[in-house]
Amino acid sequence: QVQLVESGGGLVQAGGSLRLSCAASGRTFSIYEGGWFRQGPGKEREFAAAINLSRGTTYYADSVKGRFTISRDNAKNTVYLQMNSLKPEDTAVYYCAAKSSAGRWDYWGQGTQVTVSS
Repeated sequence: QVQLVESGGGLVQAGGSLRLSCAASGRTFSIYEGGWFRQGPGKEREFAAAINLSRGTTYYADSVKGRFTISRDNAKNTVYLQMNSLKPEDTAVYYCAAKSSAGRWDYWGQGTQVTVSS
C-alpha cells in the first residue's frame, strides 16, 4: 500500500536546528497530504504540520508555527520538516503521516526521536 520512513532525528541544543525527512513508497498516488505529528514523554500525540502534496498549501499547530517549515519534493516522494529555534519542549518522537482520499491519516511511519537539550 503506502510505506513511510522517517529520518533525521537526533540530539540538538536548544536554539538549534534539525531537518526531518519522510520518504514514501508504494501507492503514493493514493495520498494527497503529508504531515508530521509528535508525541512527547508522558503526552498524547499531537499534530505539528501538514502540506497538500499538489498545491503546496501548508498549515501548522500554533506551538510550532514561525519555527517549523514543512515542504515537499514530489519527484522524490519526500516530505521534510525543517525545525529551527528548537526548545526542550519540542523533545518528542516525531511521526510522519499521509492522508488518504478518505480524509484520514491512514499511513504512518515508525517515528524518529528528537531530543532538545537545555
